[in-house]
Amino acid sequence: MTILESQAAQLPRWRTDDLYAGLDDPRLTADLAMLRDRVKALEETFDAAGIRKDGEAGTPDTLAQVLGGLNDVLTLLTRLRGFISAFVTTDSRDALAQQRMGELTTLALPLGPLRSRLTAWLGGQDVEALLDASDMACDHEHLIRRAAVYARHQMSPDEEDLAARLRPSGAGGWAKLHGNVTSQLTGEYRGGRLPVTALRALATDPDEAVRRDAYESELAVWKNTEVVLAAAMNGVKGEEGTLAARRGFPDSVAPSLLANGIDRETLEAMQGAVVGSLPDFRRYFAAKAHALGKARLDWWDLFAPVGRSETEWTYGAGTRLVEAEFRAYSGRLGDFAARAFRESWIDAGPRDGKRGGAFCMGWTGDASRILMNHDPSLDSVSTLAHELGHGYHNLLKAPRTPLQRETPMTLAETASIFCETIVQNAALGRAAGAERLYVLETQLTGHAQVVVDIHSRFLFERAVFERRAERDLTPQELCDLMTWAQGETYGDALATTHPSMWAVKPHYYGTSFYNYPYTFGLLFGLGLYAQYLRAREEGREASFQTRYDDLLASTGLADARTLAARFGIDLHAPDFWEGSLDVIRGQIAAYEAAAGA
Repeated sequence: MTILESQAAQLPRWRTDDLYAGLDDPRLTADLAMLRDRVKALEETFDAAGIRKDGEAGTPDTLAQVLGGLNDVLTLLTRLRGFISAFVTTDSRDALAQQRMGELTTLALPLGPLRSRLTAWLGGQDVEALLDASDMACDHEHLIRRAAVYARHQMSPDEEDLAARLRPSGAGGWAKLHGNVTSQLTGEYRGGRLPVTALRALATDPDEAVRRDAYESELAVWKNTEVVLAAAMNGVKGEEGTLAARRGFPDSVAPSLLANGIDRETLEAMQGAVVGSLPDFRRYFAAKAHALGKARLDWWDLFAPVGRSETEWTYGAGTRLVEAEFRAYSGRLGDFAARAFRESWIDAGPRDGKRGGAFCMGWTGDASRILMNHDPSLDSVSTLAHELGHGYHNLLKAPRTPLQRETPMTLAETASIFCETIVQNAALGRAAGAERLYVLETQLTGHAQVVVDIHSRFLFERAVFERRAERDLTPQELCDLMTWAQGETYGDALATTHPSMWAVKPHYYGTSFYNYPYTFGLLFGLGLYAQYLRAREEGREASFQTRYDDLLASTGLADARTLAARFGIDLHAPDFWEGSLDVIRGQIAAYEAAAGA
């Protein structure tokens, strides 16, 4: 066992036995059977009520039965999926977990066609009459109005049914393959072998030779598996592109705009501001290269530490910092963090077979579970704060029904960015000298990923969709497109790139354009945080916190532009996006001064 693996083994793992004793618990088997029965009953309800394209006119009773039944099924499904995912994501070699997930996927399969039928039916209803007559309709108004828009982009009922039923063995199967394969990859490193997640974690090592060797080992890993992962990429993008065209969308981006609750004007305003900020980020990269004693950065330098921290960034120290700073913002947020730690919501350490990265998932009631791969750095503590932000968001949405809690990715990142900013700004406020440079480096490394690198991922994915419409892409073509996209955003700031990044990121294999919503979340979150600071200076802190919590509780009840308007924000206005980017520009200027660039 390596030192890294030994340290990881001592980190906490999330609790699962509050739901079931294990994957072989008879209660789990019983609940899976209950899910099957409820899904079947829901299908019968849909059939009896004529929930289909051009079906019968809706009544308050019909809507109550349909939406109430769907909410009940989704509540049980969330519980089951969370529990089984807790095992699949932490050990992809767990055969029983994979089996249980397969069972769950099959049981939930009819829900896709049922949602398509519901959308088609709602699209043919007199929406205003439904809202006037039904309290259930009013409670789910946003869902109903969105369904009317989605209905205009549906194929025939039979085609939608077939597409939904084939997804688990099509794009869903390819995504599962990517996750299972990449979680088990290991690479040779200095006479031994490390999981690819551990190799990537070495990108933060202060020794350039360590970072470079890990980078080269990682590239070799992706090279050895590129045929399989290219097949997965082609399978996912081929299916999604075909369906988007058949549903009448003008391009591959359009379905993601609808799913993310924004319009094209918002995306263009944000992307325009992003492109305008790229020269500023290149100044940061140049200052970092200077601090590292290099003319230009190499890819393995992007996460290299700069400055020096005397602060202890162990997991335990990180939890104490996060709880204290959350409590400094509000007692409610501090209590939430304390509860998450006390009730063992977090699986903290990297290990073989565990999925890389970090995420937060709903568990049951107002509880969540958080996966991360901790390393002793402020960046990792920031990740903890980020994922707890998602958990806090889940807490505030808990009183809503499952259908009312459905939140687009753009708004799903709001609380996480806000919480991450709380912790990073607190660390910066108490830092001086080399420690201040270290904190600024941590902030700007994250911002550069979400603005610069995310934009490269957007450009890459859009280009893949365009070319995949003509034929399968070879691994080399995918590498070439990735290199091109990185060149478009990083420019001449880098001497080397990462041509296999398309194989690394699981986002390409799941939801389309799982990239720009992160940029939206960062800039929207920074804009809200700036309003909080102004409110605090003016003694309006409590009022802001109430309105902010209400915003988070309402992210499934309105689109992003409507919710932003509550805070006087116009998402079509370039000035808003520029204002958030100006916050980052100020950090870049401070970094240049601290680095002596």
